[in-house]
This record gives sequence, C-alpha cells and structure tokens, in this order.
Amino acid sequence: MTSAGRNFELKDVSFAELPGWQTDDPSALFPAMHSILAHMRKGKPYRTGSLGLTAEELVAFFEKAEQANFSDAATARHFFEEHCLPFKISPSSGKTGFVTAFYEPELKVSASPDAVWKYPIYRRPDDLIDLDDANRPEEIDPYYAFGLLRDGKISHYPDRGEIDRGYLDGQGLEIAWAKSKVDLFFVHVQGAARLRYADGTIKRITYAAKAGHMFSPVGRLLLDRGELDPATISMQTIRQWLRDHPEQVDEVLWHNRSYIFFREADVEGLELGPIAAAKVPLIAGRSLAVDRLIHTFGFPFYIASQSLTHLDNGQPFGRLMLALDTGSAIVGPARGDIFTGSGDDAGELAGTVRNDADFYILIPRGAAERYR
Repeated sequence: MTSAGRNFELKDVSFAELPGWQTDDPSALFPAMHSILAHMRKGKPYRTGSLGLTAEELVAFFEKAEQANFSDAATARHFFEEHCLPFKISPSSGKTGFVTAFYEPELKVSASPDAVWKYPIYRRPDDLIDLDDANRPEEIDPYYAFGLLRDGKISHYPDRGEIDRGYLDGQGLEIAWAKSKVDLFFVHVQGAARLRYADGTIKRITYAAKAGHMFSPVGRLLLDRGELDPATISMQTIRQWLRDHPEQVDEVLWHNRSYIFFREADVEGLELGPIAAAKVPLIAGRSLAVDRLIHTFGFPFYIASQSLTHLDNGQPFGRLMLALDTGSAIVGPARGDIFTGSGDDAGELAGTVRNDADFYILIPRGAAERYR
C-alpha cells in the first residue's frame, strides 16, 4: 500500500515471512502492554502518527492480552498471530531500514560542585517555552519545538556552547554535578541516566525538554574530518578519540548545538528501564524508539537483521518490540533505536549497533483491514 504524501509502502505479509519469528519469545512484552493500557485508561492516549494508526485501536487488543494466559513462547507468539496482521515497511527510496541502539547510562555525580565535580545537569529553565504554529516566529524553522522568551519576544534559545560557557549560571537549575564533560554529553545523547552519589544513593533523570537546535552527530563530524574509520565507528571509538584529544573536546561537542534538560524521575525497580516518551518503563531488548511523526506509541514492531548478531549470542537479530520512545535522530518510517538496558554492559552493547534491518509493524486485525 502506498498513500499520497507517504515515502514508504506497507505490504501485508505472513508471520512465516518474518525471519526468526518461530524462535522469538515475545512474552516480555505483556507487562509493558498492561502498563500502556493503564496509562491510556487515565485518558492519556498517544498522539497519532501520519500512518494513521491510533492508540485507541490498541485498547481492545491490549484488553485481550490482559485476560490471556501465556505458558510459553509458542502461546505468546500465537496470541499475536491470532490478533494481528504483519506488514513490511518499505521506504520508497529502495533502501533498507536501519537500527542503532541506546541505553540508560549510570553516571557518578555529586550533590554539590567543587573543583572536580563541575559539570552541571540542568532542569528545564523558566525562559524556555514550547513552540507551535500559533506562536512560532516566521524566522524560526518549524523543526524547532522550543524557543527563548525574553521581554515578550521569542527567539532561538542559546545552544550547547553558550550554555557550557555559563548562560544558565546562578539560576539554581542544577540537579547534580558530574566530573566528566564527555560522560555528561553522552547522557544528553541517551536522554536519561541513573545518577549514583558517593553515599550509594541512586536517582534517575529523564528528558524534560531541549534547547531546540538540531541534533548534529559528533561522529559524523569526525568521519568527515577523516579522524575515524567508517567501518569501525562506534560510541566507544568516539569516546576514545575524545580521550586522546582533550584540547579539542569543546570544539567537537559544541558542534552538536542540541542541549537536553532533565527532570528527576521515580527510581522504581532498578530491574525496570527508565520511563521514556510513552510514559511507561522501557524493557531491555524489547523497546524501540521510532519516528513519532509517522508512528504511534504502543504498536508492536518486528525487527529483523542478518548483520546484527552481537545482541543474540552470534545469531541474527529477530525480535518483537514495542514502540515506546522517540529521538531527534530517529527519522523515517523504517528507522529505529533499540533499548539495550542500563549500565556499562548495556552501553557496550548499544555502542556498536549500526545495522541494516527489515521493519515489520503488527496491526490489530480490526485496524489492519484498511491497510491491505
């Protein structure tokens, strides 16, 4: 199916055509489906993406999941086979889909600054406002969802370099202080973190807002300069380059003008992931960040990649996931970011995921008929 204005096609396929489906165990999705249902019952449905699928179309499907009993992986798969139809998402460009991965870092912090702990984690400032078609000045690109309100006038908010150079000093917005600018930068990239204090206390922070500027990958900058090898670039190689070139850290990090503000979040069980854009805890290995302008949170996606093998002990990746998050770098109908979990081990897994992948969306049968 191709619809006017869309740059992709949906093709209905059979479950037998999903690579690896018969060995996948989607049982871990059901607690998250129950959480999504509870969230929507509070009268908080997710925004509908341009594909046209609505959160309300998930309710009856999730209610059936709430009432069902699953004894093993086969019965869990059968539930999806009985109640959904799979569709392959194919970009009109002919290119395959693409996946990266993200994780929840654990960052050592201090509750007060000193000569070592000197890099602040900021809450959302009062002069940062949401932009929409009603208040966005003509000179500000529609991409910008946030701006600066000062003396009744709206303009671009200061960028990463301006904030690092002290724009927010003295406003009392600090949540905590880190000792590594690079570690804090990668917390910004991930959009959430566990904060570990010296006394063993653990707190969580999650995305609250951003300065508004476009995300500009520092890895792309280093590739364009010939500093890194396209065949081996990863979060780890970028970090190593920054360690090896401390005199260039500011210049490289400030290339990414985007700046993230955080809010404190409930810790809940540490076995659970952070609460992200869908307002429910992420599940390690089963949560996917998608393009929110196209897709609607809560829908199941099956992701298959022959080249992505290190997440499944050398086997090709084939896994049913839920769309529970989004990100400024996640753009396109077949573009996803896999949540690998929390802590350093999860970071090691996430840092090397840059793989072609096939994307399939599972649509509840009632809604699926209009896409066939």
